[in-house]
Amino acid sequence: MSTNVEQEVINLSEEKWRWMSERNLDALAALFHEKAVFVHMGATMSKDEELDVIRSGRIHYKHVDIQEASVRFIGTTTAILLNTIRLVAVVGGNEVTNPFVVTEVYVQQRETWTLASLSFTRLLTP
Repeated sequence: MSTNVEQEVINLSEEKWRWMSERNLDALAALFHEKAVFVHMGATMSKDEELDVIRSGRIHYKHVDIQEASVRFIGTTTAILLNTIRLVAVVGGNEVTNPFVVTEVYVQQRETWTLASLSFTRLLTP
């Protein structure tokens, strides 16, 4: 894949973090695939469950510091993006900061990238 397509996926991921921080549910609902899965440290959620968590404020993604991003393609319609991030979030009323590698899987449908999977892996390093 061309570096332009890699950058397109990286930019979309960055926008997704901003939308999550701003609780832009309309943009997120359009981005998330209907069958998407979200894997957090303590739960696995569907698209509707993830949107509800953001809507309700049970998790508020306050700030994401993206330290590294890379994209790998499988064919022309699947992109796997790995982000090394430091996430500041409010979970259950408590502000927490965690280092993660986040795996995002995007699939292209009718020339539009949709998020099919988002998984958080907490790093042991501070």
